[in-house]
Amino acid sequence: MPLAPEGKQEIITDYAVNDGDTGSPEVQIALLTERIKALTDHLRSFPKDNHSRRGLLKLVGQRRRLLAYLLKKDNARYRAVIGRLGLRR
Repeated sequence: MPLAPEGKQEIITDYAVNDGDTGSPEVQIALLTERIKALTDHLRSFPKDNHSRRGLLKLVGQRRRLLAYLLKKDNARYRAVIGRLGLRR
């Protein structure tokens, strides 16, 4: 489920470290979180959609790897991101 371009741009501007920043871990984690939320809602409506479930699991794993990278590189930025997104870890 792709994000709307307006919503995606809003997330990028909210979480960007610098202007024009789209590749920082914070931005990537925020974008993945929004996609995960959308897929979770989809799977509540369609519980037998196993293809989307596999995609959801891949997104969760990718977000977990990015969070682990951020924790290893900069603990303060990691804490800020999970606090802003409301992730439990």
